[in-house]
Amino acid sequence: MVPTLVRTLGVKGHRPIVGTRDNKDLIYVFVSMNLVTGRLTTRLLPSQTRHRRRYGTHKTRRLQQAFARHLRDVARAYPAQRHRRVVLTIDNAPWHRGKPIQEVLAQFPHLELYRLPSYSPQLNCVERLWKLLRRRATHNRLFEHLAEMAHALRGSLSYFQMLPRRILSLVMSPRRRAKLPAA
Repeated sequence: MVPTLVRTLGVKGHRPIVGTRDNKDLIYVFVSMNLVTGRLTTRLLPSQTRHRRRYGTHKTRRLQQAFARHLRDVARAYPAQRHRRVVLTIDNAPWHRGKPIQEVLAQFPHLELYRLPSYSPQLNCVERLWKLLRRRATHNRLFEHLAEMAHALRGSLSYFQMLPRRILSLVMSPRRRAKLPAA
């Protein structure tokens, strides 16, 4: 996630001012959405350029390791004893495949990955959550430090976790949405 600039309201005749930073640091967010209960399983990975130079870890390798840890989080949240089959819909990002991912899938055989066709973000339910998360956590905000952005993202994810009905509304048709019980 990167802070984003969007339209905003302002006083007529005065241009709103939003600060910016020449900062290449960003935060990768991994989220799994339960499409039945609205529960979220999340993991944040700060990606700081100075740490990349110091440790020399390749971006794809770091993201593969983080995604493998996220899959372990999902396996703990949905153990095989209670959930025979857990299907995760993913896109074709390079960090969604590779040896670390195969090792986790071998360790937790009840986890399955379902790959979406290339260039089809409209089929991925989590893309709708990204839009809301950006609007709530990063739109028109200047973060002095990466930790502040991580705090804003965690706060917004916690907010959405407290509102599973809101999560479910992202994936349901308007007709099914009307049948949801009141919160």
